[in-house]
Amino acid sequence: MATEQTRQLTGHVKSVTVTALTAVMGVLSGLGSEVMGLAATDNTALGLLAGAIIVQLPVLQVAGVDIGDFSTKDYLYIAFMTFSMWFVTWSILLTTASA
Repeated sequence: MATEQTRQLTGHVKSVTVTALTAVMGVLSGLGSEVMGLAATDNTALGLLAGAIIVQLPVLQVAGVDIGDFSTKDYLYIAFMTFSMWFVTWSILLTTASA
């Protein structure tokens, strides 16, 4: 009898993986907003942020995180952490832009 083993992350490794991915995606979307030359009032930056949040779910599945066990709190955590890193990164880049 063959048993299938799936590589699922649990516990601390799962938490670190989710947090690291949200931080990286937030920073990348903040950098993307700056590279695209978007103004602070441009709604395209919010679209870029939303895309970064949505892309994370399939990436987490590939990384071995079972998103079927996620609750509303987990989804809100991913969205908030990504937003926070995007906001901080893009704010720093907007205020330090050269004239």
